Amino acid sequence: MASQDWFDKDFYQVLGVSKDASDADIKKAYRKLARKYHPDQNPGDAAAEAKFKEISEANSVLSDPEERKEYDAIRAMGSGARFTAPGGQGAGGFEDVFGGMFGQGGGGQRFTFQQGAGGEYDDLLGGLFGGGRFGQSTGGYRGFGGPTPGRDVTATTTLDFITATRGDQVTLQTAEGKPVTVNIPAGVADGQKIRLRGKGHPSPDGGANGDMILTVNVRKHPVFERDGLNLRVTVPVTFEEAALGATIQVPTLGGDPVKLKVAPGTPSGRVLRVKGRGVATKKGTGDLLAVVQVAVPSHLSKEAEERLREFAALLPDENPRDDLIARAKG
Repeated sequence: MASQDWFDKDFYQVLGVSKDASDADIKKAYRKLARKYHPDQNPGDAAAEAKFKEISEANSVLSDPEERKEYDAIRAMGSGARFTAPGGQGAGGFEDVFGGMFGQGGGGQRFTFQQGAGGEYDDLLGGLFGGGRFGQSTGGYRGFGGPTPGRDVTATTTLDFITATRGDQVTLQTAEGKPVTVNIPAGVADGQKIRLRGKGHPSPDGGANGDMILTVNVRKHPVFERDGLNLRVTVPVTFEEAALGATIQVPTLGGDPVKLKVAPGTPSGRVLRVKGRGVATKKGTGDLLAVVQVAVPSHLSKEAEERLREFAALLPDENPRDDLIARAKG
C-alpha cells in the first residue's frame, strides 16, 4: 500500500474490534469476517474479494505481537499527518513526523527526504520497519497476509463391525465424484471423527489444502459389542452346567471359539474373561468378556417336571431374595 494509506487505514475498525482487543478477540473477529467474505463463498464478487484482502491484511498485522506494536506506534505517531514534498509548509508534515522519530521536534532540525523512482516513500518506510515495500505481498502489514488455507469438508461413512475393530483401507467418493483413499485405524468407535489432512478444498491462493472431517458410523454386530477396547458377548449355559460346572466354548471375533471353564454354582451375570482377545490397537489390546446367562427350559415333560419338584424338595429352605429385600429397606 502507499505510505499515506498506511497512516490512514484503521485495522481495528476493519476487523470491528477495539484498540485494546485481546488476541482471542482479534482471531474470532477475523474468522467470522473471513468466512463471510471468502472468495469461495462469493465467486465473481470483486467487492467481497477486496474486502477479504482488507481483513486478511488487518489480521496479519494485529495477530502478530511485534507488528501490532509497530503499527500502534506508527498510528500514534502519525495520526492525522499528511505527507508533504520537500519544502512543504504545512505543520505536522512529513518532516515533522520523522523528525519526532529521531529525537527532533517539529521546531528543531529539519530533514529532507528524496522521493524514489516511483515517486513514493515506501522504500524509506520499509527500511525503517523491517525492509521491503509496503505494496509487496510479503505478509504482515506489507501485504495481504500469508496464503489462505482451503476450506474443510465434512463426510460420513458406515463400516461393518469387524472393519471398524481391525482397521482397514477404504475408498470414498467426494461430492465431485473424486475417489479418496482413507486409512481407518483399528478400534475406531461409532460416531468417532477422523481428520484427514489435505483432503479438503484447495486453497484459492496457493496455500495448503483444507482437511476432511470424516464421521464414522459402525454397524452393530449380532453377537459382540464394544466396551472400550474389550469385546462383550453373552453366553448361555444350562442350569446343569451352571450348577455343576462345565467346560464350554465361547466364540471370538473372526476366529475359532475358545474353551472356558464354568465353575460350579455360577450365577447369571458372572463375567468370564479371555485375555487378549478384544480390540487390538496401537494403544493396547482389550479382552473378551463372556457374560454368563443361565438358560431356563421353556418346556418340561411331565416326568421332568416331577423330577424337578423332587429336586427342589431336597434344596435348603432359603429365599435368595431375602438379602435384596433387607438391603432395600436400609
